[in-house]
Amino acid sequence: MKTIAIIEDEQDIANLISINLQKSGFKTVIFYDGTSLFSYLNKKQVPDLVILDIMLPDMDGLEICKLLKKNPDFSMIPIIFLTAKGEEIDKILGLELGADDYITKPFSTKELIARIKTILRRSEMSKDYGNKKIVIKNITIDPEKYEVFINNKKIELTLTEFKILYLLASKNSFTFTRRQILEYLWGNEKAVIDRTIDVHIKHLREKMGNNIIKNIRGVGYRINL
Repeated sequence: MKTIAIIEDEQDIANLISINLQKSGFKTVIFYDGTSLFSYLNKKQVPDLVILDIMLPDMDGLEICKLLKKNPDFSMIPIIFLTAKGEEIDKILGLELGADDYITKPFSTKELIARIKTILRRSEMSKDYGNKKIVIKNITIDPEKYEVFINNKKIELTLTEFKILYLLASKNSFTFTRRQILEYLWGNEKAVIDRTIDVHIKHLREKMGNNIIKNIRGVGYRINL
């Protein structure tokens, strides 16, 4: 049974989400602020996914996301922002910080659960990748351990970043369109903006070097090695 952590300061909304998730076969834990979440995590209890509001009483949800993604113990936990902040700039910022999805209030519980299931299926790495390790020059990508090394130095990536890198590296020098990458990540189960891919590529470049992934203008991206 997968555990979903709900960080939401409005009790009615938190309970609504929790009840519907439990009906769908999930275990839930609710936190009304960031402090309670980190107390839980410090006890080595790691949820399978986090639903995170931005406007919380003690900590900004964006800051919570930053802290989770910087910590190797928690960086692979998928995060869905669920917030009343619905401007496109807010969505882009959330994705830039490493979130896997961004849903605005008011929301459909059915849609939320569908997106959770999609993201959790994505996290089942072995089903997507098998056990094939990829080595391209000084880069090693290990799908069994979900690790990436450049010159034997480990690079910390989010799940989505890892999956994009593995896809690009699986066909070295082949150019993938944004639509192909989107379909690989999410299939036809949800509509996302093309800019989502650009955001994750931007993070990959920051972590691995700007020259490793090449932008083919008007087409998409490929490994540049």
